Amino acid sequence: MISRLLSLGLNGISGYCVAVECFISGGLPAFDIVGLPDAAVKEARERVRAAIKNSGFKFPPSRITLNLAPANTRKSGTLYDLPILLGILVATEHCRLPKKPSAFVGELSLEGRLRPVNGVLSMAIAARDEGIQELYVPSENAREATLAGGITVYPVHTVRQLVAHLRGEEELEPQAPWEPEDGDVPLPDFADVKGQENVKRALEIAAAGAHHVLLVGPPGSGKSMLSKRLPSILPDMTREEALEVTQIHSVMGLLRPQSPLVRSRPFRSPHHTISTAGLTGGGTVPRPGEISLAHRGVLFLDELPEFRKETLEVMRQPLEDGVVTISRASGSASFPSRFQLVCAMNPCRCGWYGDPSGRCVCSQASVQSYLSRISGPMLDRIDIIVEVPALNFTQLRAHEEPEPSSAVKKRVEAARGRQLARFAGTDCRCNADMQAKELRRWCELDDACAALMQQAFDALGLTARSYDRIRRVARTIADLDGSAEIQPQHLAEAIQYRTYQLVQR
Repeated sequence: MISRLLSLGLNGISGYCVAVECFISGGLPAFDIVGLPDAAVKEARERVRAAIKNSGFKFPPSRITLNLAPANTRKSGTLYDLPILLGILVATEHCRLPKKPSAFVGELSLEGRLRPVNGVLSMAIAARDEGIQELYVPSENAREATLAGGITVYPVHTVRQLVAHLRGEEELEPQAPWEPEDGDVPLPDFADVKGQENVKRALEIAAAGAHHVLLVGPPGSGKSMLSKRLPSILPDMTREEALEVTQIHSVMGLLRPQSPLVRSRPFRSPHHTISTAGLTGGGTVPRPGEISLAHRGVLFLDELPEFRKETLEVMRQPLEDGVVTISRASGSASFPSRFQLVCAMNPCRCGWYGDPSGRCVCSQASVQSYLSRISGPMLDRIDIIVEVPALNFTQLRAHEEPEPSSAVKKRVEAARGRQLARFAGTDCRCNADMQAKELRRWCELDDACAALMQQAFDALGLTARSYDRIRRVARTIADLDGSAEIQPQHLAEAIQYRTYQLVQR
């Protein structure tokens, strides 16, 4: 007796089809699973045996061989429990498979109930692309699976329920496509921040062009408070972006069954003790790290010099490429990592270097040592560096109402709209994505701007990367100003965001 049905697997955050082949033959009773299964897949033998018996079916006292194809790809996780069980039931003629191309995923409890698994959205998208018409998943994963579109999703609670459906005794109702409810998720607002208008302006420019930012200032000046409010002025994610982010969070098991679509841009703030693998991804079976969980959102690194230097350096390539590839003995996986980096740091160990109060107790050598924890190549990849001065008592007592995030967001969305129209038909979505070709076309400097740029280049010792980043920021400032061309005032403002750390060091 032999049966064959389809399931799905995960490689990184991408799904792929897995054929589950079951052969039951005579001989001494045995239950073998082949096809490079990991420990979790091998343990399915005991879960499947108990689930079959507790669901009212007879477990065959025969030699059972399960093959998971392709056999040269490692299979991991508990999602193969359901297709393994179903393969045995079909081979022993307890039920038949659907006539339409179908796939099955799910973890089993010992009593035959289905438990949710991670990465269902990615697997549903892979199933749809492979022409599978019906997907059977645990009921808690059903809403998430419908986000893929173009495939009928059946929520399954128990093994008995599924077998009754396959026998035609009791039809399962397909899961209705899930749609998000109206209403925005409340975010921290810029209206809570008094003063710091220069920093708010810098963050507005950063949001409009998706530029990386470094805030430098003494303790209590509002660096973290301002950074945490950046998502409130970022444009809303498109459906495509939301699905990209949701796939990553699904693989990591961070979704809520009631609301499976990630609608707000991620804001990740890892502690400075994080490991390299925790930041970029890793593990025996590669999994996404913080830079991938922040995809299409913000990665906030508070107290930047306190991070281990080698941990920061591994971000250099993902910052340029927007993707990180993790290679292990079991294979390699690529994860998207197009995030907006926002960093905050003190200007010295005590935090008060350069403050008018003169309370800094650090020597010049100590200041240099502290700042040297961040490498020049890493700083070169940050577009905007802005000072966040300490507020005085008068500023704190001021009764003027700060501008709310909603007003700033309108200007940001208008600037992003100009960028989307400009880059229509290309891979660019915002000014930060521009490469050499787009820079030549959209960031050409006239004679006045070129003369200003040359002065800055010579005086500040800029690099070719700095030159390109200044032009990207200038292009964003021009978009906020509604200007078709980069003007000298736009370029001058962009240049001044590159001067702070060079002067201090």
